[in-house]
Amino acid sequence: MDLTTEYLGLTLAHPLMPGASPLVDDLDVVRRLEDSGASAIVMHSLFEEQITRVEMGALEARESTAHLSAEARGFFPPLDRYALGPDAYLGQVARIKEAVSVPVIASLNGMTPAGWTRYAGLIEQAGADALELNLYFMATDPGVSGQAVEDRMVELVRMVRAAVGIPLAVKLSPYVTALPALVKRLEAEGVSGLVLFNRFYQPDIDVEALEAAPTLELSRPDELRLRLRWLAALSGRVTPSLAASGGVHTAVDALKAVMAGAHAVQVVSALLRHGPERLTVLRDDLTRWLEEHEYESLAQAQGSMNLLRCPDPAAFERGNYQKILQGWKREGW
Repeated sequence: MDLTTEYLGLTLAHPLMPGASPLVDDLDVVRRLEDSGASAIVMHSLFEEQITRVEMGALEARESTAHLSAEARGFFPPLDRYALGPDAYLGQVARIKEAVSVPVIASLNGMTPAGWTRYAGLIEQAGADALELNLYFMATDPGVSGQAVEDRMVELVRMVRAAVGIPLAVKLSPYVTALPALVKRLEAEGVSGLVLFNRFYQPDIDVEALEAAPTLELSRPDELRLRLRWLAALSGRVTPSLAASGGVHTAVDALKAVMAGAHAVQVVSALLRHGPERLTVLRDDLTRWLEEHEYESLAQAQGSMNLLRCPDPAAFERGNYQKILQGWKREGW
């Protein structure tokens, strides 16, 4: 079975790869990921806050003025709580690149240009085959419009694109009014791929301590549906390659993403639950399904269920919405 796929201009043996996670902090685990068949290694993000606080000596400034705002002091973790600081991150890129034979995709996370362009260049020099920009920004200021947020994204991508020659992917949020229009703007800036989507971690409230309680929950299979909708809407309509991220736990989940239009499928939660060897199970199960259904290659399935097969995607979406609402039946009332 031919499972090869093209992602970010890279030819991969198959679409399955670990997504951004702490798994890459341990070289032994990285080697296990490759041994289990990872088609590429995606590193977790180097955060903008790490870069700016190191470069501007913000740690010392924070400590010297900590008495001014105890609340502000607790917004970000101390620098020693990050597994990899900026320099260590660059070193880990180089070590992983030397340790494995598959492509290595580094990641930056933030929403302002500070430090990004220089570190993007350093990441390229460290040997990364591609760079993923995780544009994670919560617009909580009523004075910031959606247009302003999108303009900031596009400008940031433009600056990073000018700083590096390696392929550039953008990991987006689903909370965009007109996602295809934003994608076309990013495409015009030379983006090679899109990752759908990043996950906003929702805080809880500790009613006794009267404080926000950060929570981390691994993804669930039902989260894949949002990815399927937008993969299907973008597939065949935009030039950048597409990757699914979030909700992939089985080979059937991966197959759904591919049929919707994904060229790559990033897996995290399933690996955290079951270990790197889960990748082998997913790849073998995907191969078995395609063989049993008489496919000759993954390419035959890729994009086969996208919305280009529908003459009016908007009407299709509204029609399905009506069917769902009308099809609900009460039980036990």
